[in-house]
Amino acid sequence: MSRIEPTFAALKMRGRKALIPYVTAGFPFADGTPELMHAMVAAGADIIELGVPFSDPSADGPVIQQAGDRALAHGIGMRQVLDMVRVFRARDQTTPVVLMGYANPVERYNQMHGRTDGQNAFVLDAANAGVDGVLVVDYPPEECSEFAAELRAQGMDLIFLLAPTSTEERMAQVAAVASGYVYYVSLKGVTGSGALDTVAVATMLPRVRKHVNIPVGVGFGIRDASTARSLANVADAVVIGSRMIELIGEQPRAQVGACAEHFLRSIRVALDS
Repeated sequence: MSRIEPTFAALKMRGRKALIPYVTAGFPFADGTPELMHAMVAAGADIIELGVPFSDPSADGPVIQQAGDRALAHGIGMRQVLDMVRVFRARDQTTPVVLMGYANPVERYNQMHGRTDGQNAFVLDAANAGVDGVLVVDYPPEECSEFAAELRAQGMDLIFLLAPTSTEERMAQVAAVASGYVYYVSLKGVTGSGALDTVAVATMLPRVRKHVNIPVGVGFGIRDASTARSLANVADAVVIGSRMIELIGEQPRAQVGACAEHFLRSIRVALDS
């Protein structure tokens, strides 16, 4: 079992909703991510989604695309991301960490670090680094049974996206292999898109829960405390990414952690209210 299920269970007992910030590994500074992760935990983050930089991120809007480009320019790849998780784990053994990204870096890592015993190098190295979950945007659920089993065998969860356009069949396919939580994309668009309709989200989530019996987090388009609070009334978790990236990207090195902490504290207060 990963750290994710106990985290949601503890939050439910306390009547709280999970705050899940997303940051791109290696942004805005190559060596600052573990420190930034600790600052987010200090602000009340319950789970951290750590973005793996990729040159062609189909689900990400311009803000996260640019963050990924900067991280790639810093030389950040999957190996460096796993190293960041190891550094974070030296001081924090409890906060779940989820890697979010695309198939290419995972497949490339396995090509570069292939094992003669046939085991999945990425899965083993991610587990050893202290990763709790993996969300691979372009891995379809109907082709992930083996990958999900490999992750579960190492105490990690496979997390999937669902969207307003997801069919009942797709929801059932996701429910068959997903664990940890499901990430519901709150709108038709990429990360950071506007025009978030909280009423539409509230209408859709009961449909999702007919198939999915694990927690449901909502993300894409959440930019402020009031929106986060309204979505927390219907979701188990709120995911915030693009607005975080915008804010910390404007800061000098010494102020990145403080900026993230200040912003997330306002979201935490709103969720708890």
